[in-house]
Amino acid sequence: MFTGLIESVGVVKNISSSRIEIETKLDNIVKGESIAVNGVCLTVISVCGYGFVADYSPNTCRITALQKLKKNSRVNLERALRFSSRLGGHIVSGHVDGIAKVKEIEKLKQFYRIMFSCNENITKYCVDKGSVAIDGISLTLSSVSALEFEVFVIPETFDSTTMRFKRLGDEVNIETDVFAKYIEKFTNKKTSGVKFEMLKKNGFA
Repeated sequence: MFTGLIESVGVVKNISSSRIEIETKLDNIVKGESIAVNGVCLTVISVCGYGFVADYSPNTCRITALQKLKKNSRVNLERALRFSSRLGGHIVSGHVDGIAKVKEIEKLKQFYRIMFSCNENITKYCVDKGSVAIDGISLTLSSVSALEFEVFVIPETFDSTTMRFKRLGDEVNIETDVFAKYIEKFTNKKTSGVKFEMLKKNGFA
């Protein structure tokens, strides 16, 4: 599990269709631990002087934007959450739901307004003021429509993550709020007797 609070921005040293090598300033990385790379949970298979190496499956390559990375691409990094850690963002599993594209970037006085386009398989789990992980960054949705959503990003988050390098048309990994998926599952009449009204009455929705 992760929080969506980015610890560091790393640099891709080498990448293939199944393996990625990342240079990072994160210390005490150990073989076998989980690290979210642009929101994708990967397992460290080896540690080297400059960083770490991880493998990923063909399915991960297919459904995420890792396939768009190149040598010297910058990536957001977050180590797995410890039970003793504060949950400052929201619960992020590192299991990406799909890809969205940067549609608009607008610099405001105190924020950056960014609009993303995507398909309904993503937006159906998005709600106004709900949580979303964009390339592993925990953000709050400010508006949602059928095929796009909007977020406002504070300068600190913008400047300390890969968000500052994004351009129109760039693809990003999206993980929607896990609770939305559970609610859909539990309120599906074909699979459960749990109803939305009951969840709402008991404070779960």
